[in-house]
Amino acid sequence: MPTLNELTRDFLAEQYAESPVLASTLGLTQFDEQLDDLSAAAFARRERATAEWMAKFQGVEAESLSFDELIDRDLVLASLRGRAIFDEWQPWRRHPDTYLAPGLHGVFTLFLHRLRPEQELVAAAVARLRGVSGNLVDGRRNLEPELVPPILLDRAIRQARASSRYARELLPVEVADERLRAELTAAGADAADAFDEYANFLEEMRPQASGDWAFGEERYTALLRDAELLTVDARALRERGRQQVEELTAELRTCSLDLRGSDDWHEVLAELNHDRPATPEAMRVGYEEATARARDYLVERGLVSFPPGESCTVEPSPPFQRPVIAVASYIAPPSFAETMHGHFFVPYPPDGASEEEIGKRLESNAYPAMPSTAVHEAYPGHHWHLVMAKLNPSPVRQVLQTSYFAEGWALYAERMMRELGFFTDVRHKMYQYEATLFRAARIVADTSLHMGEMTHAEAVDYMLANSSLTEPTAEAEVTRYCSWPTQASSYLTGCLEIVRIRDAFLGKRGASLADTPALRDFHDALTSSGTLPIALAERAVMAKA
Repeated sequence: MPTLNELTRDFLAEQYAESPVLASTLGLTQFDEQLDDLSAAAFARRERATAEWMAKFQGVEAESLSFDELIDRDLVLASLRGRAIFDEWQPWRRHPDTYLAPGLHGVFTLFLHRLRPEQELVAAAVARLRGVSGNLVDGRRNLEPELVPPILLDRAIRQARASSRYARELLPVEVADERLRAELTAAGADAADAFDEYANFLEEMRPQASGDWAFGEERYTALLRDAELLTVDARALRERGRQQVEELTAELRTCSLDLRGSDDWHEVLAELNHDRPATPEAMRVGYEEATARARDYLVERGLVSFPPGESCTVEPSPPFQRPVIAVASYIAPPSFAETMHGHFFVPYPPDGASEEEIGKRLESNAYPAMPSTAVHEAYPGHHWHLVMAKLNPSPVRQVLQTSYFAEGWALYAERMMRELGFFTDVRHKMYQYEATLFRAARIVADTSLHMGEMTHAEAVDYMLANSSLTEPTAEAEVTRYCSWPTQASSYLTGCLEIVRIRDAFLGKRGASLADTPALRDFHDALTSSGTLPIALAERAVMAKA
């Protein structure tokens, strides 16, 4: 019988071979020239492997493991159970963007992190660009129009068009050497042609696309319980979301009364949204300044420890993401590379956007909203958490992660900074409550969508009623929920669980929120445990209380 370490070593080696783009993202440069195999045979092979690995890890006796090893084993099993649920759903037959992601991100991350000399980067990028057409041919073979939802088809068409421009026009400027640029230009043009052909193929599919994006209540609940190790089912989670919507709406009304003498928080936020940047670059600068203030606050108050060499830059979002993602995002430094440099991306409007659409995108990123977003994405949100997680010595915790911890932590970071006085301006506090209300509304919309009890249009209306989103942003948000079941619910669900664990941790020490050393110990211990399912994170941090 192999040991857990031997099983984990072999399991991770197979993951890297099956997903070389993930391996590159983790900093394993030996996979940089390869793209994921997206053939039907590969998906079937991976599905069989999931069942085989689950049996192997279930065969490891808990009594033979140390405290940390047991957490690692349970992490692998939770991840495999989640994969098995998605395997049964077969997104690769349903979601057209499945075939866009490896080529796009596989090339983009090479130049984002620049872990190799430029000549080697270009060679790797060229190899991946040459593989794009094969991925897209697999997409044309595998997608079944009767399973493809029209809204996800339209989303993928927009992304494919943006990908074409990225490969043809924007990618070559990443290198200065004329010879290397010429190689990148030629390969990029071939990939761009393939993206355009794929977009045309999807356009032709439109009359036949008739699939349903609803994941189903049973699958949704199974993900919550078996993969995320939560105790709630889909309906109980929706009720929690509704309760939070009520409570947070009351907080917003109080803020509105304090600020304008009216409890119409929608009207007050709509007015505040006019205090917006004039240009996308001004938006970037505003976020950069808010990020610096958040980091300074953490240093001054001693609320967290900082790993040596960490840094976070604030940058425009990648062009190919702009038609798809209308909110800020973050990419962490590779887990297995030395760098501690993270990237906070602000949501630039897509190429070709009208002046009206650009204005609405900028209104969704008004100056009073920036402090909450900077806390969420950078300090002490995603960036700080993920550089702390890099300190954990377990390889499996560097590879397997859950958004219920990652996004839950980032929203907890906003709440904690509000509780400790970072948001001194009532406008900033109001936007933090609104950001939390938005996440509560996400729970209601996401569960209702995937239980088949809310249409796309109804979900858009619900999000507009319970957030300050503009209509284009709300539509992009809801479309994302349709393509990624349970993820939208992870933010506030994880946050509330982390608050519960924090209270237990401080209570065990006889400490309060005002006890900065104890609070810092909690923050450091929780984040350095990795990005675990909440139940496993609780087990890890309470051992240090």
